[in-house]
Amino acid sequence: MSELTGIYAMWYREMKVFLRERSRIVSSLINPLLWLVIFGGGLGASVEVPGTTYQAFIFPGMIAMTLLFGSIFFGAYIVWDRKIDFLKEVLVSPISRVSVFFGKVLGGATDSLLQSLILMVLGMALTFSGAIPGLVFTPFSVLMATVIIFLSTVSMVSIGLIIGSQMESPEGFQMISSFVVFPMFLLSGALFSISNLPAWFEPFTLLNPMTYSVDALRSVLVGVSRFPVIFDMGVLSAFMLGIIAVGTYAFKKMKV
Repeated sequence: MSELTGIYAMWYREMKVFLRERSRIVSSLINPLLWLVIFGGGLGASVEVPGTTYQAFIFPGMIAMTLLFGSIFFGAYIVWDRKIDFLKEVLVSPISRVSVFFGKVLGGATDSLLQSLILMVLGMALTFSGAIPGLVFTPFSVLMATVIIFLSTVSMVSIGLIIGSQMESPEGFQMISSFVVFPMFLLSGALFSISNLPAWFEPFTLLNPMTYSVDALRSVLVGVSRFPVIFDMGVLSAFMLGIIAVGTYAFKKMKV
């Protein structure tokens, strides 16, 4: 079996699991829509965002929330694969652990990318119906958003797999991943502009990779951003390469 065939096999398996779990798709869409309708509609009535509406402002943050939660919690599957000895069966095949890691990353990234794209389609429908004015959907903006989402999902899935490779139980994974997910989401500027934060708070947002994901998505879908989109994508690309390197090392050292 070649390494590419092994990567494809792992990706295909994750896709089959994803397509069979329709509840994951439904929940990944319902939660962001509830945030948009309830939080965006309620708080948005008293919050003014220069150049756009509050619901349009937080829509990229809802995409980021979908990919962040879905990607990192994907790492729980590696814990279950070890508990049911599926991973042992995979590792006795003639493919390396690096290929297993890349297959898992691509599978998880594809899952989260599909969920995010479905949310974008709903965003288009809400925009064209007039429910959420202020969003910009053109072929170029959709293409750019897709690239940004892919860079982000690969990074976040890698983080989830790194955590999962070090955990012995699903409960342990859930606890550690929660400590990672919620600060990354809340400090990303998904719900507020980071430009108005106190000076002591700013370093925490700038060290958060999701900040650049939200900012890049906001740039292409809303036209409002703090950094140039090229800078955001450069940071995301550099972080993705770095975290993949850490993930391959973690998989090589993982106990099965």
